[in-house]
Amino acid sequence: MTLEQKIGQFFFPAVFINDTEENFQEIERLITEHNIGGLTFFHSRASAATNYESKEKVEVNDSSFERLKELVVRFQKCASTPLLMSIDAEWGLAMRVENTPQYPYAISLGALPERYEYLVYEVGRRTGLDLKAAGIHYNLAPLADINNNPKNPVIGYRSFGQNKNRVANFSTEYLRGLNEVGVLGCLKHFPGHGNTSVDSHLGLPILEETLEQLMENELVPFIKGIENNVDSIMIGHLAVPALNEGKNTSATLSKSIIEDLLRKQLKYDGLVISDALNMHSVSKLYDIKGQLEWEAFNAGNDVLCFAENVAEGIQEILKNATPKRIEESFNRLWKCKQKAGILDGNFAPEGEFDFEATSILNRLIADKSTTLIKDKQNGLHLFEAKNNDKLAKLCLYKNIDNIFYKSLKLVLPSEKFALETGDKTAIANIKEELKCFDTILVTLFVPKAKPLNNFGIEDSVLEFLEDLFSKKKCVLYVFGNPYVLDVIPNLKSTIGIVQVYQDFREFQESAARQLLRNSRCRGSLPVTINGF
Repeated sequence: MTLEQKIGQFFFPAVFINDTEENFQEIERLITEHNIGGLTFFHSRASAATNYESKEKVEVNDSSFERLKELVVRFQKCASTPLLMSIDAEWGLAMRVENTPQYPYAISLGALPERYEYLVYEVGRRTGLDLKAAGIHYNLAPLADINNNPKNPVIGYRSFGQNKNRVANFSTEYLRGLNEVGVLGCLKHFPGHGNTSVDSHLGLPILEETLEQLMENELVPFIKGIENNVDSIMIGHLAVPALNEGKNTSATLSKSIIEDLLRKQLKYDGLVISDALNMHSVSKLYDIKGQLEWEAFNAGNDVLCFAENVAEGIQEILKNATPKRIEESFNRLWKCKQKAGILDGNFAPEGEFDFEATSILNRLIADKSTTLIKDKQNGLHLFEAKNNDKLAKLCLYKNIDNIFYKSLKLVLPSEKFALETGDKTAIANIKEELKCFDTILVTLFVPKAKPLNNFGIEDSVLEFLEDLFSKKKCVLYVFGNPYVLDVIPNLKSTIGIVQVYQDFREFQESAARQLLRNSRCRGSLPVTINGF
């Protein structure tokens, strides 16, 4: 290859699975004319992270997976150098593609006891197999971020938690599972996106920690990953003034963070990939097309993810970079392509989904992660109230026809009620109907995984819960992000709280078994909540 062709390998533009034929032809042109090294797949333009603030609706397409496979084959056919296909699949291909296997969020895995870390390995392994079924050999996961800020708008449930050693161990196990089946992994977002309160898709988060503090906490999972030969590390769009002479320069554009800290001090010589260059924290910095791509490469990134100015970026790098630096980045990428086996022609989709194996794995994780937060003989109170016809079940944000209630029906029958919105008339009606019951099994299906607007819970519902907990004997089961417990008022007045993390069928059935058998909950909170 010429130097220009080698530079083309550093570019991984985005492909939207549900896009127009015109845009697919543009991708083919980038492949044939610029020898790009890979692609990063997303569901659709409407689903792209930088469109969080838009009102554009994400259209469901049940044939997305078949379309993804067709695109992988189509693009590989027109590439003279095999493309390294990548995707974000933190909790499985379902993160981007409908009707594909979904695994629990990292925060759910973080609730597992350390002795069950093999289940995290198995999530990585099964995710790798699912990606290969699509022809993808590079997973931009897992997160090595330590989530020690409850108000973090973008990490939160995607992190294994706030314990540095657990995050380090679990992220390493996930990577090991991916590698076991021939899929590359990626630790992100260096040097640590956990203690931030700004979404880097929309603005620039700033970490105020010193290098010493980072070495003691945020960098621990990355250091362990380096010791275990992690395939790649993604640089986050966040500023660390202490590492940049006091300047708020994004790590993605910082030589001191990539070259000095990551390369020299931590001795990492693997592939470094930028976070998506379309993200608003960096995408609006330069008026000249190609300048951002050059600055990111010059800072030390080998791969430019979601590069939007391929032709101009190639020319800027060709004009400014030394041949030595180009060769170094090319060799790192080439080693990854060799490890993935795609240079030998092993890049076609292979294998099929095993939904049964996914379900078995999810059931095991549910059984081992469910966490008892507060207990005053939960089961005893509920059965006693049932025997006295004083028990009611109240479901929030899902109807009464849910799997949890169905699983309780035979052994713990009672009147069931549902509140699916914060409508004040509906709340008034529920209050009236609950008057003759003294014990309530409250089931909260958390509407949103992210903390924005109290996880999607209306103020009227929070006020209702505060009142209900003070007047009734309430046992609360939470299906969703445990950080929601920070926004629910008057929890001290409940007689019991159980945290279940996901609303999958397997998690609902597991929670019902635990309640009916009064069996021990094995999980522990992976983050600090409300003093619990």
